[in-house]
Amino acid sequence: MRILPQEIEVWYIIPAIRRELAKSLIETHKVTYERAGQILGISKAAISQYVKNKRASRIKLHDKIKQEVEKSSVRLVKNKSDAVTEITKLLELIRKKQWYTTVCKRMINNKLQDCKEVKA
Repeated sequence: MRILPQEIEVWYIIPAIRRELAKSLIETHKVTYERAGQILGISKAAISQYVKNKRASRIKLHDKIKQEVEKSSVRLVKNKSDAVTEITKLLELIRKKQWYTTVCKRMINNKLQDCKEVKA
């Protein structure tokens, strides 16, 4: 079975971007879980799962993506953009720069296993 690039984005990349945005909003910008959920358009519980690595934890984003996520989170906190716009920009940047993302199938002893690089 062949996986379409869009499926990779939906199943892996977008949740990983949301995870990094949630962590940045909570840890760097000291936004509450409730406010982070409002900003990202997801529940407070989803924010908690992202921050505690219970959701999208098997995906490792390229360091350059993480730098761009931080810039996006600043715009979000300052109400200069919205989550859909920022996630779309990040996806376009990932495609344009061809930054790879590591997707891992499982975790053993809190370490990612069976990892492979994919392009969005």
